[in-house]
Amino acid sequence: MEGRAQSWVSCWHATPFTSLPVREEMMAKYSNLSLESHNISLTEHSNMPVEKNITLERPSNIELTCQFTTSGDLNSVNVTWRKGDELLENNYLINATGSILYTQYMFTIVNSEQMGSYSCFFEEKKEQRGTFNFKVPELHEKKKPLITYVGDSVVLMCKCQDCFPLNWTWYSSNGSVQVPVGVPMNNKCVINGKNANETRLKIMQLSEEDQGSYWCQAIFQLGESEEHIEIVVLSYWVPLKALLAIAAEVVLLVAIILLCEMYTQKKKKHSDDGKEFEQIEQLKSDDSNGIENNAPRHRKNESVGQ
Repeated sequence: MEGRAQSWVSCWHATPFTSLPVREEMMAKYSNLSLESHNISLTEHSNMPVEKNITLERPSNIELTCQFTTSGDLNSVNVTWRKGDELLENNYLINATGSILYTQYMFTIVNSEQMGSYSCFFEEKKEQRGTFNFKVPELHEKKKPLITYVGDSVVLMCKCQDCFPLNWTWYSSNGSVQVPVGVPMNNKCVINGKNANETRLKIMQLSEEDQGSYWCQAIFQLGESEEHIEIVVLSYWVPLKALLAIAAEVVLLVAIILLCEMYTQKKKKHSDDGKEFEQIEQLKSDDSNGIENNAPRHRKNESVGQ
């Protein structure tokens, strides 16, 4: 491959890209399709691979170009293309101008098998890689679980920004298996959408059995895209239990406060009674001492009188 790359560089130096017979046939066959052109720039000093994400909704002609700037000899650079791990041959071009080496790969994407990653490789002293990732449009919906109650209704919505799927499908989980959601069934589910780029699933008279995972799937010509929504269905006993638990905690806290208050008051009363008792005893002691002190005085007075 390195020798072939060198000869292409020598032949096409400073000239435009040359059409290959395969590419001309492809362009003629799919001339009615739109052309998607994308490019990536790399240098010999690039430390990380360069990646570019490309959203593709419908079949298109694709033109991918990689350019590699180096101070070394362009003829010593080996150029290859791969789809995933598969080596692509014969349908890409190489050209050089000054110190820049160009490579171009043209093809047509008409089905989901042709989606994926396409990479250009420039191998000199070290390998440099540029990757184009093709994928169908992504969906946008509510990421957090939807919390509702038994008997209520809920509306699940998925939306595709600036794209128009061919069809929409809804699935619910049954363990590890996805089960299509029937429409309508016993007035339980209704699927509709105000615009082609969105879908809504309305589930009425919710029960605890309706809790779980739901997927919306957008179907495009080139593949499918899906998103996941989680529903949590609560019984009204759940918030009631929480309220009862809070009320019980409040009652317990009030009871503890009242008991503490009663204990404090009782302890204070006992303390006051003890002080009053000590005061009475002190008074009794004082009175007793007074009587004892007066007794000798009476005897002394009697002796003087005699």
